[in-house]
Amino acid sequence: MEYLEHLQKDKKLASIVGDTVHALKLHKNIPLRLMASIMSQQLSTKVAKVIFHRFLDLYGGKEPKPQQVLDTPFEKLRGIGLSNAKVTYVQAVASFCLEHAINDKKLMAMSDEAVIQLLTQIKGVGRWTVEMLLMFTLGREDVFAVDDLGIQQAMCKLYKIDATDKKAMKERMLKLSAKWSPYRTYACLHLWGWKDDK
Repeated sequence: MEYLEHLQKDKKLASIVGDTVHALKLHKNIPLRLMASIMSQQLSTKVAKVIFHRFLDLYGGKEPKPQQVLDTPFEKLRGIGLSNAKVTYVQAVASFCLEHAINDKKLMAMSDEAVIQLLTQIKGVGRWTVEMLLMFTLGREDVFAVDDLGIQQAMCKLYKIDATDKKAMKERMLKLSAKWSPYRTYACLHLWGWKDDK
């Protein structure tokens, strides 16, 4: 994998990359993936999976279109274990996607930054959420999630960055990650993996 060779130029990163090769996949139905990422915020992966399956069960186990989600009564969505705020955000995603005719083809044709600018207009959707969508749904190779807690912890440990001054920490992280371009997503995957193995 050519990305490995590129990332291994960073000696510190090379020490954790090892032989694991990550592959990025493209997933269909991006509006739904965005709803799923809102549902999973602040939840463990296990709980998030349960809630998402309950959500699909509302639609006979099939992936719903934004209009179907909008037609679902608020209480019904609350009933699968979502907070009031999350139901509001999920509905906001559905109506935004309808209003702006957002579909997979449209988002796939856009640059990373354009996708971020567009989708962060939705209430409840922050930059981090869109970065995760770019990485794990759109399969983009050069996304760096500077606000991700796991990435921050891993980089502070690996590069001995002082985390007390958040602004300085992020500036240092961005400077280090610039060298990993155009494969910053893979660097993030390795940093997460390394942190979880610790």
